Amino acid sequence: MVIRRIGVGSAAKVAGVLYACIGFFVGAIFALISMVGAGFMAAAQQNSDAPAWFAPVFGVGAIIFLPICYGILGLAIGAVTALIYNAAAGVTGGLELDIQ
Repeated sequence: MVIRRIGVGSAAKVAGVLYACIGFFVGAIFALISMVGAGFMAAAQQNSDAPAWFAPVFGVGAIIFLPICYGILGLAIGAVTALIYNAAAGVTGGLELDIQ
């Protein structure tokens, strides 16, 4: 079996969804870190230039913002990668797979 062409649209959609999922997990980690940091800051009662609500809002915003950014970038990167593969497969004959 030889893969001679990859659908650019389908590759872009799959990459976009995968990267959006990765962005959700990265956003959740950012949210957790910012919540812990806000807790430490409140416990230490340090005076800072940033308001007390800034870190938690930044963390929750990361859960929303990062999946969107990762999804859009994944969509674009998936499309470009599929285009490059199609060009390379046209020259080399494609990717050979041995499936049982």
